[in-house]
Amino acid sequence: MVQKRKNHLYNSNLDTSFTISRSKINLFLECPRCFYLDRKLGVARPGMPGWSLNSAVDRLLKNEFDLLRKNGESHQLMDQYKIDAVPFNHPDFSVWRDDSCRRVGATVLHKKTNLNINGIIDDIWINRKTKELHIVDYKATSTSQIISLEDEYKQGYKKQMEIYQWIFRQMGFNVSKTGYFLFANAGKNRPEFDGRLEFKTSILSYDGDDSWVEPAIFNIKKCLDSNKIPEAGEKCEYCSYIELVNHEK
Repeated sequence: MVQKRKNHLYNSNLDTSFTISRSKINLFLECPRCFYLDRKLGVARPGMPGWSLNSAVDRLLKNEFDLLRKNGESHQLMDQYKIDAVPFNHPDFSVWRDDSCRRVGATVLHKKTNLNINGIIDDIWINRKTKELHIVDYKATSTSQIISLEDEYKQGYKKQMEIYQWIFRQMGFNVSKTGYFLFANAGKNRPEFDGRLEFKTSILSYDGDDSWVEPAIFNIKKCLDSNKIPEAGEKCEYCSYIELVNHEK
């Protein structure tokens, strides 16, 4: 059942800042109509169940890198891929990663629109030579195909990375254009399950370009200030379904 949420909705008559998360920016890019209905009218898309196994892998990777973070040590994967970096240690790191589950993350105020832009990161590595920060995102999957970033749905991964890079640059950090995706790929070819999964880990680098982020924020502000529900995104399956149902009535 879809319910309207009256709290935390955008109101152009108020002077208080309004928070737009990284995921809501992606929602706007995918479908301005769904974004408007969600953020201004309180009608969200139907919910989806959580990905418990993915969350477990994510947590275990964080635990593994946190052990190295305390001692300023590199991970063997970094050495394998010739990444001269160590996990970044900062007093606010737990906030950026949202370890308290308060959905805060790394937050910066975009003063021209009075919108708080925030995102919850998986990890950050700091380059030992340049002292630049590398944004890192963990991804759990299970595929026999060669892992790449060229699949259509993975274009959202790139946008996600670029938003994080933009946020940390606005926070005053020296952020490298190069970010890393750490994939944990569960194998499916073992003769027996035996109550365990075996993962092969790999790293893909990506050179981000965050020049689109601020224009998107201005467009989001314009969308929220409008009293007209915008057009649906061309590839929005939710809106296409509703339009088809209405057409068949």
